[in-house]
Amino acid sequence: MITLTETAVERVRDMVTKRGSGLGLRIGVTESGCSGYSYALDYAETAEEDDVVIEQDGINVVIAESSLSLLDGMELDFVTQGLNQSFKFNNPNVISSCGCGESFSVTK
Repeated sequence: MITLTETAVERVRDMVTKRGSGLGLRIGVTESGCSGYSYALDYAETAEEDDVVIEQDGINVVIAESSLSLLDGMELDFVTQGLNQSFKFNNPNVISSCGCGESFSVTK
């Protein structure tokens, strides 16, 4: 199961509303970086046959079935630190990440 904090829900809701169309937020994992994987966020226009759609507080999160095992138990947060704002992935499956924080490895 993947969950969003209240601030992440509000940020996604705001993004989708401003965009004016789409199903919700797509969260994915791609093989890249020095540690093996990196997160990918995008708008989800539709859900594909192999996608799982999770609804939380009126927000749809779309995840490819192939990424679910890497994201299981993850909490998506939206944080503000000074002038910077970003999504933060709190993923209990991560065992290490690269120095720049862009990629991670997981237990399988």
